[in-house]
Amino acid sequence: MKTSYRESDVILLLKDITGLVEPQPTIEREKLIQAGKHYCEMLPIEYVPTEKYMEIYEEALKNYAGATANAIGCLADRIMEKRGKDIVLVSLARAGIPIGILLKRYLKLKYRLDTPHYAISIIRGRGIDKNAMKFLLSQYQPERLLFVDGWIGKGAILKELQKEIADYDGVSPEIAVAADPANVTELCGTHEDILIPSSCLNCTVSGLVSRTFLREDIIGPKDYHGAVYYGELADADLSYPFIEAIEKHFTIQNSKTKNRITGQGAKEVQKLAERYSIADINLIKPGIGETTRVLLRRVPWKVLIDAKYKGHDELAHIVRLAKEKEVPVEYGALSHYKCCGIIKKLADA
Repeated sequence: MKTSYRESDVILLLKDITGLVEPQPTIEREKLIQAGKHYCEMLPIEYVPTEKYMEIYEEALKNYAGATANAIGCLADRIMEKRGKDIVLVSLARAGIPIGILLKRYLKLKYRLDTPHYAISIIRGRGIDKNAMKFLLSQYQPERLLFVDGWIGKGAILKELQKEIADYDGVSPEIAVAADPANVTELCGTHEDILIPSSCLNCTVSGLVSRTFLREDIIGPKDYHGAVYYGELADADLSYPFIEAIEKHFTIQNSKTKNRITGQGAKEVQKLAERYSIADINLIKPGIGETTRVLLRRVPWKVLIDAKYKGHDELAHIVRLAKEKEVPVEYGALSHYKCCGIIKKLADA
């Protein structure tokens, strides 16, 4: 799979499907998804980031680069304590890839490890890429594989992984993430709801690669899951500037999260679904990163913000985006998350 990332940073176990899939506008995709079509059978249109996107991204970098770097360092320390040095990083494409690269670089900085790093696809409701897993297990002992993702919102991908990995003896279903406000994994850099700046952009901060794709007319039984390479967006590529911006904040000593919340975020999300009579829990996207993505990429209905963070700089971009899109903001009590985005149910889907 072609990518703007260097092979020394990551090897993508994906099929290049560039030019084979016609991307679709947001509103069209949203209607199809809500009508029952799986999101992995479509691709969104990817653009050069607009001025608004770049303002949000730069704001996120300013407010969260240090917190993200600290979370990467804490995650690396936790991995060394729990899993040791003999690991192979397996990032979940695509949000996990920049985090995997940062983790690989931190492990080299602090622990002098040159850790192998791959990226593979896992799709909610469709499972993990079995051909990619077959390749990895032909190269490495199963206990060495360590899955990496950017953050955990509700924990849906973790559940998918746990179900899928049951078929692979010796492979751990754990996911190592920078942030886990849902409180479902020990292998995290923080349980605080922080914004990972890469969540604000699409392929231009992810090696110019699309989200992963799976449809039987294009992906054969022996193929890896697919992705598109957007070479035409090379002039807007921020993949390495992002990595380097976080790396500048790396330190050998990291401060661990205090005051961890008890209980799991999924239960809080379920209560929100009941409160707002939302049958499809996938329409609820908890956490700063997911809320930002709902406002930028989906068709939002409402934004919930924990009243404790009303007026806080770290959520200023959420409030601003909601105002621009005329999306109502409600302030109330959230325990695991600082905010939550809810996708609009499209009546004519």
